[in-house]
This record gives sequence, C-alpha cells and structure tokens, in this order.
Amino acid sequence: MAGPILTAVKPLVGLVPEIKQPKEGEVQFRDRLLWTAVALFIFLVCCQIPLFGIMSSDSADPFYWLRVIMASNRGTLMELGISPIVTSSMIMQLLAGTKFIVVDNNDKDDQKLFNSAQKLFGVIFTIGQAVVYVISGMYGAPSELGFGVCLLIVIQLVIAGLIVLLLDELLQKGYGLGSGISLFIATNICETILWKSISPTTINAGNGTEFEGALVALFHLLATRSDKVRALRIAFYRAHLPNVSSLLATVVVFAIVIYFQGFRITVPIRNIRGEKNGYPIKLFYTSNIPIILQSALVSNLYFISQALHSRFSTNFLVRLLGDWRVNEYTGGQSVPVGGLCYYLSPPTSFRHIAADPLHTVLYIVFMLGTCALFSRYWIHLSNSAPEDVARQLKEQGLTISGARPHETKARLSRYIFTAAAFGGLCIGALSVFADFLGAIGSGTGILLAVTIIYQYYETIAKEQEKSGFNFMNW
Repeated sequence: MAGPILTAVKPLVGLVPEIKQPKEGEVQFRDRLLWTAVALFIFLVCCQIPLFGIMSSDSADPFYWLRVIMASNRGTLMELGISPIVTSSMIMQLLAGTKFIVVDNNDKDDQKLFNSAQKLFGVIFTIGQAVVYVISGMYGAPSELGFGVCLLIVIQLVIAGLIVLLLDELLQKGYGLGSGISLFIATNICETILWKSISPTTINAGNGTEFEGALVALFHLLATRSDKVRALRIAFYRAHLPNVSSLLATVVVFAIVIYFQGFRITVPIRNIRGEKNGYPIKLFYTSNIPIILQSALVSNLYFISQALHSRFSTNFLVRLLGDWRVNEYTGGQSVPVGGLCYYLSPPTSFRHIAADPLHTVLYIVFMLGTCALFSRYWIHLSNSAPEDVARQLKEQGLTISGARPHETKARLSRYIFTAAAFGGLCIGALSVFADFLGAIGSGTGILLAVTIIYQYYETIAKEQEKSGFNFMNW
C-alpha cells in the first residue's frame, strides 16, 4: 500500500501526460528501432532550435563543465537537457531508499504511482530550473526582456522538458530500445568527440589561426609549416584546444572500458528438474548509474555555487563553496579557482597536478568514494540487492548449485556487494584516469558513452536473436 506522501500526490499525477503501455509483443523489433531513431531525431532537432526571445546566451554558464554529460545545448530548446529528470529520479530514489517515501515494490499499483510521482517532480524541477535560469539573467536582464518575454522563455523550456520526459518514457515502456536518457547522453558525448576531432572552425589562441578539430589541425599544420617536427609537436600537445594526444587518449580509454565490460563471474544455478545454468554478475553491476548520479550531484552544486557567486561574490561562505573566475580559453565561461567546487573539479593538465597535488588527491578521493557509495547503495534502490535476486530466483524455481535454498541470499551477497562497491570504484578510477590523460569529452563523458553504447549493443543483439530479425533483410 502506498505511503502518505504518494497518496497525497496521487490526485496530481493525472495532470502529467503519460505514454500508454504496449501489450506484450505488440511492438515488433523493427518498429522499436524506428521509434528509437525518431526519438533521437526529435532530440537532435531540439538541440538546434534556438530559444525565441533571448537577448544573449554569452553570459557565464553554470553547467559549462557538465553540459555534455547532461545532454544539453546552450541557448536552445535543449538548454536543460536531462538534468531535471535525473535530479528528480535521484531524489525520489533516495527518499524511497531511506523509507521517507513508502512504496511496495511488489505492488504494481504502487510502482506505477511512484513512477508517476517521479515524473511529476521532474516537471516541477523543470519549471523551477527554467524560472531560475531566466531570473538569473542568463538570457539578458529580466527588466530589459520584460515579463511577457521571460514567461515565453520559461514556457519554451518547460515544453522542451516535457518532450524529453515523454521521449524517455516512450523508449522505456517498450516502444523503443533502452532509455531516452542514456540515448541522449551517448549521442551528445559522441557528437562532442566527433566535432572536436574534425571541426573546421578557426580559432586564434595566441599561435596564429588554428583549426579547432584535432585531425584537421594536424593536416593543416603539416601542410603549412616548414618545420614538420614543430608542426607535429603543436598538433599533439597544443594547449587550450583539442589535440591529437587527447584524441588518442580517448581511443585508449574507449578500449579499456570495453575490455572491463567483459569482466563477470557466473554463479551456477539449477532448476527443480536439476538442469544447470548460470547467473552472470558483471563487474559493472550497477552499470553507469554511479557516474550519472555523481554528475547530477556535481552539476547541481556548480549551479547553486555559481548562482550565489554572481550575486554575493565577496561573501566568505559563498567563496568557501566556490570561487569562480572567467577563463578566456573556455569561451568566456567561468571556472572554479577556489572553494569546494574547485577541489571537486578535475585537474586540467599534468602541470596542474604537479602544482596542486592536494587538489588532485581530493578529486581522486571524491570520485572514487562517491562512485563506490552510489553503486553500493543503488542496488537497494533498484531492487537488485542479494535479497531481491534471491527472491527472483525462488519465484522462478531456481537455486544456486551446491547451496540450500535458505543460503542463496548469503551466497549472492558475497558476489553482489563486492561487484557493486568494487565496480563503482573502478568506474570512478577510469573516469579519473581519462581526465588525467586529457581525453576529449571528459573521463565521465567517455565512460558514460562507452557503457551506454555497449548496453545498446547487447540489447540489440538479444532482441535480434529473440525476434530472428536480420538487418540484411530490412
């Protein structure tokens, strides 16, 4: 039975639009592929449509560091990206995990009400963020824009947020593959990596006019510079712009993460007839959830810190949270140079690591600690803890080979708790490693992209095998 909080919001959940659940087998694999492509196309179109009525989007960007990961695009309908959805999901799951919100996961009505309440709070967060963005002057002074234009901008952001919410629900309910959030994150990250590799945009960073794209710059420098060795050195190690070393580091990290994806142990299980099988437990047991939650936490902290710093820059407590300065090499965006936000941001180079080892140590501890903790506790919130898996096996008439039924939970605990904590630790370590190498798109971004792409590969292979679909006969 639903708790008092879910019961209280029940009359309001009907105000949020909902996608109808399809019947079993109603949507064929080919149709699911098409709907996934349609959802992605709508997202990409929204990323290119500018907000109507804004005077400027050149002010400091609170989400500059995490915009790629949050699948958002500055000054467009996708300004907020998936941030409101991820934030509401994180808060609701944490409240459910701490029993502040009572929900029976074995009751389908309770689960449906909880998901609807999560959508409702996602809409509320979307409205709140849209209002704060406008009031903070990100698109021009509200007094100059006028109430009507400010309201119009908020309405555009809220409608775009609803579109993202419905696209995510469309895919998750079985009309498409995977989830909209994962699809949009991976697309945004891959788009960024591709753009920084082959961008034809020219920039003058103090060494004359250069191309932004690492590969384009490599061929341009080799073609125009007489000193080929110096040209290669610039192409591989130039600062403040994508370079070939960063591109190679990105490829290396991609390969390492794919390699780690194959790490798993198989727990032998058998049914009541004695037939044997295996239950796989991956090293990345909670997948990319720890890094998504960690990114949502940091993005909201950055947003609050920079919003406070823009108004109360001389206040001691505000500067203790984060001291921000404009960096000319990041398009005039503000970067943390002191306070808590500075120590939670990744070092920008090996020179930076050597100059401020305390920053490096605290960043490593924060990344490893938060990823391990989020991963360890997420299994209880997502019904994938040992007791949940033991119950699922029991309902299917399965037991662990060589163990009595009452020992199943204890056996699973040895593997699942270790995989969750150590897997989260590995995810944090890989993210830090990629940041230190200077990989394009940030370590967190690359990790998310690889894990999501690998999940889609496994999902498509499984669905293709189940349905007998052949791409050659499309």
